[in-house]
Amino acid sequence: MSNPTPALVTQRGARRLPRLALLILCAAYVLPGTLDRDPWRNADIVAFGQMVAMAEGRTSWLAPALGGVAGDAALLPHWLGAVFITLLSPALDSAVAARLPFALLLALSLALVWYTTFHLARTEAAQPVPFAFGGEAEPVDYARAIADAAVLALIATLGLLQLGHETTPELVQLFGVSLFLYALASAPFRDLQPRLALVAALVVLAGSGAPSMALAMGLGGSIVCARSGYDRVRVFARWVLAATLVALLLASWLGAWRWRAEALDGADLLSIARQWLWFMWPAWPLALWTLWRWRQHLMHRHLAVPLVAVGVALVSNVVMGGSDRALLLGLPGMAVLAAFGLPTLRRSTTAAIDWFSMFFFSLCAVAVWVIYVAVLTGVPAKPAANVAKLAPGFDASFSVVELALAAAATLAWLWLLRWRTGRHREAVWKSMVLPAGGVALCWLLLMTLWLPLLDYARSPRPWVALLATRVPPASCLAAPGLAPPLTAALEHFGRYRVDARPQALDSGACELWLQVQRTRATPQAPVGWELVGSFQRPTDRDEVTAVFRRTPAP
Repeated sequence: MSNPTPALVTQRGARRLPRLALLILCAAYVLPGTLDRDPWRNADIVAFGQMVAMAEGRTSWLAPALGGVAGDAALLPHWLGAVFITLLSPALDSAVAARLPFALLLALSLALVWYTTFHLARTEAAQPVPFAFGGEAEPVDYARAIADAAVLALIATLGLLQLGHETTPELVQLFGVSLFLYALASAPFRDLQPRLALVAALVVLAGSGAPSMALAMGLGGSIVCARSGYDRVRVFARWVLAATLVALLLASWLGAWRWRAEALDGADLLSIARQWLWFMWPAWPLALWTLWRWRQHLMHRHLAVPLVAVGVALVSNVVMGGSDRALLLGLPGMAVLAAFGLPTLRRSTTAAIDWFSMFFFSLCAVAVWVIYVAVLTGVPAKPAANVAKLAPGFDASFSVVELALAAAATLAWLWLLRWRTGRHREAVWKSMVLPAGGVALCWLLLMTLWLPLLDYARSPRPWVALLATRVPPASCLAAPGLAPPLTAALEHFGRYRVDARPQALDSGACELWLQVQRTRATPQAPVGWELVGSFQRPTDRDEVTAVFRRTPAP
């Protein structure tokens, strides 16, 4: 006889979140930052730079490069962005065109997490305890309520906020993991769909730069399926192994294998532990609580399936020296685990989550509004002075549309607070409403009220504009060893011809030499070169950009 489950859920507690409210919340989370935003520094601008270079024919589709230096081997995500740029430009800005499919992938990941949780919650081992006199939740209603909670938990996770809105291969990998979990979860209830989803998921993972994680998840998934009590799921284990083999062959053909393991010491492990605390918040405490309360059911599907993805992501994060992009791939599984812990929480715990979320996100929203008003009006003076010090030269602009969206989001938050403090204590997903709503509110406020300031601080466009005052566009720049984000920015925003190869100076193809150094000292022209000019990035005083011109030989 199986152990009774720890979940006690009434029929009233299993009511689902209104569909319109869930769709509006997902839209408020996914859409801000998709339009009217520059690609930001580091991985975002690098991935976009390769996509737009492929779309414009400046580099090969099979071996993309920036400044003549080979780029990321994850070809599928770059092909996706380049195809959309080719199809939608010039009707849409190339940055917006490239970002659209990735916003769609984020939305699909949220939907896949819902269906994954729905199928897992329908299994017998995940169902709540039946009451002696009836009144317990119906299986389908319970599964829908748990699925709603999983989506809210994923939206509330802090680590997904920025990485989930970038145009990078990791978002395609996130979609692949979500599709993989859906395939395993739906295997007992479907025939063709899980098999197609499984092959697509592992192929997407391998072709997006994560073949090792595809291998690990494939092996883990096959073990879970082989131990299943469902006959059709045990047969499905063969499909998992076959799909894993196909993914490995594709990765080998694309040359996607890379050794990314790093040696770690005690300080690195401490830093990784701190990273886990905030990156997976608030899902990880609830996931640990789920594993404890359901500890006698760890081998059942509703826990074993998400644990495969979470375990692979955590191990990969440690092996790769604390890579947050590896940790990102564990968030769908973490959200599923967190959802199954909600029916077992005490009322005092749910109240603590509500109070913390209410005060924390309300304070964040107030801070965003205060600094926004200070930047526009100069009042309060201290926040305005701080912004002027951190972002010298920033010229604030006013937008009625952005203000209206921010005001509507703030009013919706106030309504949500009033709704949550009312008589709505039965629903399983109630504890995740304020965390998810608060994250969506803050992200929307940042992408409206603060967007010009964030673009000024994080976009490389102002840096390229300063360079354009000294070097005309379309010039040839030798920049040996230049960081890929800067190379991508020069090629896209400045339309410069950049040679970032180590031998760029020896070739003599460019008469100008661009040098970026982490120093405050005035650059000195080496022998055979004369200084054209130097400047600092507006928001970085420890970085100096210098341009030299080759002098004629005597």
